[in-house]
Amino acid sequence: MWGMSGPYVIRGSVSLPEAELMWRFSRSSGPGGQHVNTSDSQVELRFDLAATEALPEVWKQRALERLAGRLNGGVVTVRASEHRSQWRNREAAAVRLAALLAEASAPPPKPRRPTRIPRGINERRLREKKQRSETKRGRSARDWG
Repeated sequence: MWGMSGPYVIRGSVSLPEAELMWRFSRSSGPGGQHVNTSDSQVELRFDLAATEALPEVWKQRALERLAGRLNGGVVTVRASEHRSQWRNREAAAVRLAALLAEASAPPPKPRRPTRIPRGINERRLREKKQRSETKRGRSARDWG
């Protein structure tokens, strides 16, 4: 059960290099009882984004720019403590880091090309509007005498 479930793919053939991941384990905070939170189940995963060779240079620059607020000396940190088992928290942290890097290194979206509404559609909309207003005008209480 202790084998990590494979390489964490960021995108395509690029995945998190196991050798560059720095793990730290500590006790989870929160309410406790007998033997609760006494095992080191909180996981802190650190990844040196500035020094990594695993990401293509373009991706790395994009990620460094987008994660600038989260970085501490070029290192991105992810914490996980939602599970009781350390192993599951490790999984959660690694998956979260891979998702974060995938999002941060994604290419910018293509710019939107403005399109015009076809004339026929616009005319139909105006026609339906006029019809609706006629229907409502016919409901006014004029000829109820």
